[in-house]
Amino acid sequence: MRKFEQLIEMPSNLLIGLSCIIMLIMMLHVSADVATKYLFDYQIEGTIEVAANYYMVMIVFFPLAYVARDEGHIIVELFTRKMTEKAVFRLDGAMGIITFIFMLVFMWITGEEAFTRTLEGEMVQASDDDIVVWPSRWFLPIGTGVMAAYALVRAINDFRQPNR
Repeated sequence: MRKFEQLIEMPSNLLIGLSCIIMLIMMLHVSADVATKYLFDYQIEGTIEVAANYYMVMIVFFPLAYVARDEGHIIVELFTRKMTEKAVFRLDGAMGIITFIFMLVFMWITGEEAFTRTLEGEMVQASDDDIVVWPSRWFLPIGTGVMAAYALVRAINDFRQPNR
């Protein structure tokens, strides 16, 4: 199991790194757009469309696996506070399986949509020009697919906790 964990660690680290770089690029892009608007009365065409269709999608979906790996999701312990440690691990494992299944379904549905939009060559209108956006459709199945792998690993680890 440790080898599988190490195998999915690389794409998870790559995606979180890309997400951080994209966040910086987005900040520079939007700042440049605002600066040129007020300093030179010129706007960079398509800034809002690129930010909404590329930057934000990557920033939201690429870090999912990293957050799952480091247990960064919100956990409410209201009902599990008085449970035994073994019961909590079993419950976490069951939730991991549910998360894994949900992420697989989400990956499948968004993958089908990405495939359809790729074939159509999806574009959005930006003032005077069209911007190709179909590549951004693939960011969802990529992010959720790597998170699904981590959810499965975590669930298996929760069920295999020694002496619990």
